[in-house]
Amino acid sequence: MAESDWDTVTVLRKKGPTAAQAKSKQAITAAQRRGEDVETTKKWSAGQNKQHLVTKNTAKLDRETEELHHDRVTLEVGKVIQQGRQDKGLTQKDLATKINEKPQVIADYECGRAIPNNQVMGKIERAIGLKLRGRDIGLPLEAKPKKK
Repeated sequence: MAESDWDTVTVLRKKGPTAAQAKSKQAITAAQRRGEDVETTKKWSAGQNKQHLVTKNTAKLDRETEELHHDRVTLEVGKVIQQGRQDKGLTQKDLATKINEKPQVIADYECGRAIPNNQVMGKIERAIGLKLRGRDIGLPLEAKPKKK
């Protein structure tokens, strides 16, 4: 006689918890209660719509030391920006809006905290009509004839 084992139950498919269920607070606490090893890691700036924010200047500033430091905008240039802005009757916010920058950028340039950026300096020069770079700082900007 052939023996048949009819009492055995075979489970063909048993799905484990989905990724979302396994990550839930409830699943983690249940696993901890059972004494299982639970590894949790905090992701840096997770859930935010931010791309890689480390810019060239940010990385350089992080490495800045006493011997190696970045040239900042001189106070002379800051005073010229402030004077030119006031002559045009603009606030820092108005000037920032005009050149498509944040008001904090203008404040940093005027206080001498900013690292000079030629693109921003050019925009400010055109907005206030005064030279900020070179030997003739503070002199009126010469209008260059447009090429045809």
